[in-house]
Parts: sequence; C-alpha cells; structure tokens
Amino acid sequence: MDQEKLERIKALKELWAKEVEELKTREELPVTVSGKPVQALYTPLDTADLDYEEDLGFPGSYPYTRGVQPNMYRGRLWTMRQFSGFGDAYDSNRRYRYLLEQGQTGLSVAFDMPTLMGYDSDSDRSLGEVGRCGVAVDSLEDMEILFDQIPLDRVTTSMTINGPAAILWCMYLANAEKQGVGLDQVGGTIQNDILKEYTAQKSWIFPPEPSMRLITDIFAFASDHVPRWNTISISGYHIREAGSTAAQELAFTLADGFAYVEAGINAGLDVDRFAPRLSFFFNAHIDFFEEICKYRAARRIWARRMKEKYGAKDPRSLMMRFHTQTAGCSLAAQEPENNIIRTTTEALSAVLGGTQSLHTNSMDEVLALPTEKAVKIALRTQQVLAYESGVANTIDPLAGSYFIEALTGQMEAEAEEYFRRIDDLGGVLSAIDQGFIQQEIADAAYEYQQAVDRNERVVVGVNRYNTAEPMEIELLKIDPQVEKKQLERLKQLKEKRDGVKVADCLADLKKSAAASDNLIPKILEAVRCYATEGEIASALKEVFGEYKEKPLF
Repeated sequence: MDQEKLERIKALKELWAKEVEELKTREELPVTVSGKPVQALYTPLDTADLDYEEDLGFPGSYPYTRGVQPNMYRGRLWTMRQFSGFGDAYDSNRRYRYLLEQGQTGLSVAFDMPTLMGYDSDSDRSLGEVGRCGVAVDSLEDMEILFDQIPLDRVTTSMTINGPAAILWCMYLANAEKQGVGLDQVGGTIQNDILKEYTAQKSWIFPPEPSMRLITDIFAFASDHVPRWNTISISGYHIREAGSTAAQELAFTLADGFAYVEAGINAGLDVDRFAPRLSFFFNAHIDFFEEICKYRAARRIWARRMKEKYGAKDPRSLMMRFHTQTAGCSLAAQEPENNIIRTTTEALSAVLGGTQSLHTNSMDEVLALPTEKAVKIALRTQQVLAYESGVANTIDPLAGSYFIEALTGQMEAEAEEYFRRIDDLGGVLSAIDQGFIQQEIADAAYEYQQAVDRNERVVVGVNRYNTAEPMEIELLKIDPQVEKKQLERLKQLKEKRDGVKVADCLADLKKSAAASDNLIPKILEAVRCYATEGEIASALKEVFGEYKEKPLF
C-alpha cells in the first residue's frame, strides 16, 4: 500500500476516533491476559512494514509463519493426544487402550512424582506419592505392562519426563525391542527439557552440565539409531503454568531451544544432524488471539535464527514443530463444567495457530486426575473441532488480519528484547543461575493474581457470576492398595533378576559417566537386565552429584 493511501487511512481513522470517543466503554481493561494493551481498532497502518515474502511466505516455506507443512490440516489433522497416567502400569494401560478405542491417535504418558524425580517406589522419598499424580514406572517390567497390547511401531508416544528422561527412554526402547519392533520403527517424543525445570517445574536430578551432556548423548544416539524419535520437547508449557506472560513463554522457551542447539554443536554434532528432531511444547492459554500470534511468531523466530545464526541448511532444521496443551492454570475448581468452554476456546487457538499435536484438559483436572467421562469429553472436543467446525478446511485462515499480524510482530519484538537481556547476562545458564528468568516469571504471576483479586481480570464463576451451588461432579480416586501392590511387584522383580549382572551394568555405567562416552548404550544395557530407574539414577548421582537450587531473596 503506497504512502499516500496510508496517510488517507490515518486521517480517516482520526476522524472515526473522534466520533466514538464519547461512546460508552466497558469497564474491563482492554488488555490481553498477559496485560498488554489492545487497541480498539487495527488498520493497514499497523501492518505497513509487513513484507509478505520475508515475514509471512507460504505454508511449508521459510519463514514458516503460516505453518510448517504446505497443506497443513488439509493433508493430515493434528495428532490427538490425551496426557494420561495414574496408579500402576495396569491402570494406565487400561486407560490408554480405552482412549485409543475412542479415536485418540497418539499416547502421552504422565508419570508420578517419584518417577519424575528419579526415585523408585520403595524409596522413603516416595511414600504416599506412588501412582498419585501419574503412573509409577520403576523398571522395564512396568514399561512392558504399560504398553501391553499397544503396537509401538504404529502408535507414537510422548513421555513427559525430564531429569531421568534418558532412563525412561531406554526403557521404552528396550520394550519396543521385546515387542520385536526395530528402533528405526519407533516414533515419539521425550520432553527431556531440563532448563525449564530449573526455572519453572522444579523436577530436576543432576546439575546443568551433566544434564546437558545426557541430552546431547540422546541427540547423537537417536540420530544414528532412532531416526523417527523427537529427542527433546522444548517446553514453554510449564513456564506459562508457573505464571509467565505469553511473550515470556515464547522468549524463554526459544532461548532454551537455542541453548540446546549450541550444546549439540559444542558436543561436535552437525546442526542438521540433530535439529530436525527437535520439537516444542506450548501452552494454549485463554486469550484467543494472543495465543495464535505466539505460535506464529515462534515459527518465524526459530526459522530465522536457525538459518542466520546456526547455519542450518536442512529445511527440517528450520521448521518449528510443536505440541500444544490447553492451560491447566486457566481452569477453575468452581463450576468445573465451565472448564469445557475454556478448553474448547484454547484448543481452537492452538489449531488456528498451526499445532502438530494437541492435548485438551479435562474439566475436572483442577480437582483430581480425570475420570473416563471427563477425558472422553476432552477428546470429543478435539474431534468436533476437527470434523464439524470447518477450521481445518483452509490453511492459516487469520493471516493478513491487521490485528493478528500486528500482534504477531509485537510478540516477536518482545521476545527479541528478552534474548538481548539474556545474552547480556551471559546466556541461559547464567541467567538461570542469577535468578533472572525465575524472577520475571514470579513477577508476572503476582501481577496476574493481583488483577484477579482486584476484579480487573474477570474469571467467570470465580470473581464474577459466582454462585454458592454445591459442586456435584464425580472424581477419580486412587486406590490406596496401588502403592502396596507396586512395592510388592518391585520386591519380586529384585528377587528374580540377575543381581550380579545388574551390579556389573551399574558399575560400567559409572565408569562411562566418569569418562566421556555416550551414556545411552550403557543405560540401555542396565535397563535390559532390569536395573531400576532409582538404581540407575543413583549410580549417575555418584558421579554427577545433585542439583541444589540457589535461594533468591
């Protein structure tokens, strides 16, 4: 659009603004959920600097703003995953088979807290937590039960595991071998994102340096032996759940991604050897347009940085592929049925933002792990969007919207400013050590809660339109016998396995950890002889030590 036309639009907008300035305005703040001001009207003035070829392009083409695949959902719908796991492996296996029967197209494993922290179920630290917030997995035997009757050459699995990711991944691979599935046929994702653990979710084991070594060892092993596996899911989800804004989630997630790329390069790997299997995991929060713009900005930033800074040549290295989960922190315990509406809105933003994979939260997750009824409704939400709503019929339908393009550019600019500040602090690890990222998230969380408490941010059923009606909703309860049965099964495993072979494997693992060998083959050997997660983690702790968070005041 030429300058003369833009000047005329500017004059016309000023006249329009004078006409409407006396009109009544709603009392709610015209800001995004992240607190960013939203104009009353967007026009070509807000996108005057947008270059279609450089900033948008076409789907499947650099800079991938409009999507990573040329035909997006016209060719294939997103993978429908429901994050699921509770009790013991038998309980979760039944839930997985139920979800697959209902039309789910991929599995996503939720582990219990002891498993996330690298403890066996019989550890003193595990008492009362076994199977509570996810499934308990202590050994290859549990993994075998967990995926019984589930063909690992046809079903892809995402595993939300970080500190002990290498151990659980090896259990999954060893189980695939026992099913007769070659490692080159196995597909899925491990989260494996330790940097966001130090800033947001807080489930770590080892210090940063050996943790990064394990991650690059996974990169190298998978590129040679498990080519269909996404070796890391760089996760903004937990950053957002901890209270960050959308721009902070975008910036800190991508900054972590750049740190992993640099770690791989520093480990001697060619960037195009491992970057095509990097994936991302974003939160779909309640502010519809802000979330869509976040995803579009993320793809553009990643493509440009991978090409211009890291010299990636393979187009797959430039494509940001990501999974999305609707926001747990947006759900409310009051009037839980309202959460179905929230989840639908968030899921729609993820689809319009071009996600490759999606999990929809269940209405009862703010109260307990989901019941079968609740999880079925959550899955049906995705299916209705996919097959009834029409949103998958065309690619990136919101492109060209003055608001969408202006907000996408704004998100990109905010992220770039955070990258500059992190670089000034010496990089991501230094920024974490100095508490910068943690403090930014904490401040944003506090500001949001203050807005809710002041009724400036409306949460329906919580601080407005709330009622005193009793809550009538069925909740899933974990049988107390689960922990007892899990301990008994673990005891029997330790009695029947070859204890000498286990000890030898753990000794070999410690030797390799003290040297510079790739640790994945050694962990695989230990897993195959039924060494437990806790035993393997303990062996590595003897060499690597444990991470202790630096307190901030």
